[in-house]
Amino acid sequence: MHIGLGLPIADPVALPEWARRAESAEFSTLGLLDRIVYDNPEPLVTLAMLAGTTSRIRLQTEVLIAPLRDPVLLAKQAATLDLLSGGRFALGLGVGGRDDDHEATGTDIRTRGRRLDEQLAIMRQQWSGAPFSDTCGPIGPAATEPDGPELLFGGFQPAAIDRVGRWGGGFLAAAAPSWAGRLFDLARRSWADHGRPGAPRIVAQVNAVLGPQPLVDQARTAILDYYEFSGRADHMADGLLVTATQIRSNIKQFEDLGADEIMLYCYGTDPDQIDRFATAVL
Repeated sequence: MHIGLGLPIADPVALPEWARRAESAEFSTLGLLDRIVYDNPEPLVTLAMLAGTTSRIRLQTEVLIAPLRDPVLLAKQAATLDLLSGGRFALGLGVGGRDDDHEATGTDIRTRGRRLDEQLAIMRQQWSGAPFSDTCGPIGPAATEPDGPELLFGGFQPAAIDRVGRWGGGFLAAAAPSWAGRLFDLARRSWADHGRPGAPRIVAQVNAVLGPQPLVDQARTAILDYYEFSGRADHMADGLLVTATQIRSNIKQFEDLGADEIMLYCYGTDPDQIDRFATAVL
């Protein structure tokens, strides 16, 4: 069972320190979320910088909202990050659901699922090295693998989870253990239904904080603000894990469900949490 850290977004300048300390503590992965209309660092730019400050730890988006972006440019950025990080990058993708992000990017929220599938076809073609069209040649650079970076798909509906098998990626579940199991089963069924060998990589994500009460309060306030649009902000904040016992229990439950990795997503900005998490779970 691998343990990764989701990076806080409130203090981007501190993230290189987070990356170095997380790698030194032997966490498996650094994750970063995506928004457009929000005060967060752009994830691909930020992870590219963190790739240069680390040498071992994996990097992944959790999740990047692909329908907001041009697929050709996104494919080029992802291949570049994958190449320059030595194959340490996983491209976690989702469709999002916030009207303001789509307004700001001039995209249609009503067609975001179909657009993601169209984007995936374009990106896979680009990563294969094939010409873009009869009049336009290949677009490099080549990623470290012929199919491009590892893909992870976030989502809760069967149609979204079925992309795991259709496109050959892993599954990222931001869900409590009590109902994540059925999502994992859908991802595995999609994998089998599409004739994929082996099994998909299953990644769980939980919100966690370890530290004094002011830090816990800071994390809770950040969660409430981030999820305000959803109508479920209180529910998300109430699910925040605040003790080592709670975190270890969640890890054990996800391990029993067959997860390969759990990402402890941090909304508190104190980097000393890294040492506390490492003491608690590593």
